[in-house]
Amino acid sequence: MTLASSLLSAVPGLRHAFFTREGGVSGGIYSALNGGLGSNDDQALVAENRRRMAEHVGVAPERFLSLHQIHSPDVLVADTPWPGRPRPKGDALVTKVPGIALGVSTADCGPVLFVDPDARVIGGAHAGWKGALTGVLEATISAMEKLGASRGGIIAAIGPLIRQDSYEVGNEFVARFIEADADNAMFFIPSVREGHAMFDLAGFIRKRLEAAGILMIDDLGLDTYADERFFSYRRSVHRKEPDYGRHVHAIALEA
Repeated sequence: MTLASSLLSAVPGLRHAFFTREGGVSGGIYSALNGGLGSNDDQALVAENRRRMAEHVGVAPERFLSLHQIHSPDVLVADTPWPGRPRPKGDALVTKVPGIALGVSTADCGPVLFVDPDARVIGGAHAGWKGALTGVLEATISAMEKLGASRGGIIAAIGPLIRQDSYEVGNEFVARFIEADADNAMFFIPSVREGHAMFDLAGFIRKRLEAAGILMIDDLGLDTYADERFFSYRRSVHRKEPDYGRHVHAIALEA
């Protein structure tokens, strides 16, 4: 049902999980642990799946928080649960409040979980290509600092995401990255298809974290597209499925 970062697991009083699609109640293309509030799955089943995730990380269901993600660099501070819908929009959460789980919803994008063990500040970021390129990781680190964290003491864990062997992009995508920084060319290798390249999202995320001063980084090294244990937007598109499930990876300070 879950995978863990060895670095995060070594932090006392911290709960976290990178969830697989196993252990839930949804069926069909959503089988089984679909946490996607924005999916077309039966929302009663989604609620039960999220309740199980909340239980796993030791929080009440109403304190298992996730955002309406918009592929932005926007970060919110989660001091208290928000009631019902609509969910706030943004792509990262930070808190120093015990008993609140920060959820990151993904289905190929990069979930990054953060903790400063000394300051007892945590964060969770949804780092797809657009969010990573426009600064969601740096914004999350800055928001953690405002709560008392020190970036030199922050641990970051990169969860399951689409890896370079599976992530084909067009030349216009490559041009966007190189226009932002010529050094970004290192994250692309030629595809077998003319006019396309393979993008290393995990490598790009790691470089951004390192450039921001994060010294302790754990990458689980798992590919959501190639590994059927995970939901994958691209796999669903290639199979012409009408929708896809979402993971909600999470981190929480024990109450």
